[in-house]
Amino acid sequence: MANEAWPEVRLGNLCKLQAGSVFPPALQGKAHGTYPFAKVSDMNLGANMFCIRDANNWVDDADLQQMRAKPFPAGTTVFAKIGEGLKQNRLRYLVRETVIDNNMMGATPDTARLDPRFFVYALSRFNLGEIAGGTALPYLTVSALSDLTLPLPPLPEQRAIAHTLGILDDKIESNRQMNETLEAMARAIFKSWFMDFDPVRAKLALSEAEGAEGRQPFGMDAATAAFFPSSFQDSPLGKIPRGWKAAPLPKVVEINPPHSLPKGDEATYLDMQNMPTRGHRPANWISRPFVSGSRFINGDTLLARITPCLENGKTAFVDFLDEGEVGWGSTEFIVLRPIDPLPPEYGYCLARDEDFRSFAIQNMTGSSGRQRVPTDSLAQYWVATPPEPIARCFGKAIRPLFAKAKTNSEESATLAAIRDALLPKLISGEIRVKDAEKLAGRAS
Repeated sequence: MANEAWPEVRLGNLCKLQAGSVFPPALQGKAHGTYPFAKVSDMNLGANMFCIRDANNWVDDADLQQMRAKPFPAGTTVFAKIGEGLKQNRLRYLVRETVIDNNMMGATPDTARLDPRFFVYALSRFNLGEIAGGTALPYLTVSALSDLTLPLPPLPEQRAIAHTLGILDDKIESNRQMNETLEAMARAIFKSWFMDFDPVRAKLALSEAEGAEGRQPFGMDAATAAFFPSSFQDSPLGKIPRGWKAAPLPKVVEINPPHSLPKGDEATYLDMQNMPTRGHRPANWISRPFVSGSRFINGDTLLARITPCLENGKTAFVDFLDEGEVGWGSTEFIVLRPIDPLPPEYGYCLARDEDFRSFAIQNMTGSSGRQRVPTDSLAQYWVATPPEPIARCFGKAIRPLFAKAKTNSEESATLAAIRDALLPKLISGEIRVKDAEKLAGRAS
């Protein structure tokens, strides 16, 4: 069916439009609950995707009563209605009941006429910022949105289009889930070896004939286990493995190491907005002339030091630069670079560790709403550092996990580009679903 045969229908006749709710600061950082509370920043969770499955903050029914708010149903399309998120045309599809912030708006489709997944794809073709009102701070209104018109294919055609594009999104989601598993494995190995000292405890338990009660090493073969001692020693940190050293963080990790980048030189730039709250890879980065800010190279870890970005988990491992390239970013990044023989990935695992993050948050200073971690406070954080063979083994164990996650992320970016190229052609009827399915199937 060609595009000219599809009627143009007002958005106000196809869905219910409603703004979100004010987010209570007291709920900031609540990591569990019944409903995700999505903010504009959560639209960066799952880069290259058109859906929201998770959020940095959660609420319960009791919270909703206090807020006098209701969750939006699954199938709703949500988008930024003001600010930078509106300029960037951020919109997502809800896969579960979700509460949204008052800087966002939800469009719940009439499913008798509109397939929810088709709807988010169709709506993404519009630049919502272009219909925003106001001058100093443009914002979307219900009336302006209601007057938008969409080409409306029959429901079977809508579902076929959504399915075709969904093949690509499903593969992107599969990659995202795999990357979560890979990171969980890397962080578990880090915690087992460097925080809980499980290999030492397991050996100690065996030597005391209590092997059934001892914790076994995680992610370790016999050759690696042989490098670990079977006893502990006293240190400023308490008990640490015998032969290890307790040291302040700057002795084992360079903090904000210097790099030369002349002003005005074009270089890869990462802003705070695109820093990931989950996973090691940023959602996006651009090229722009260097002005001032943090500088970094591949293998560095970037940690947000300002509230609420630190509490929300904004952390990245740099593996997206060209060889020998120096990138730059926000002045609110702390750059961490482990000192050899510790592998670069050690810095990222440390920055994601709950103990380290709690220490950083507790040491924030400044006025309310603009608190940040003083760089020199990290000198008060001590770590147990292993002998070189264990450090090398750690790198060998986790490096393939990071490499696979990078490959998955790059594949997802390619799939997203294919989806974005197909989307307007399918929605307009320029290409047939059958032809697009072949392209989507080969790509995924």
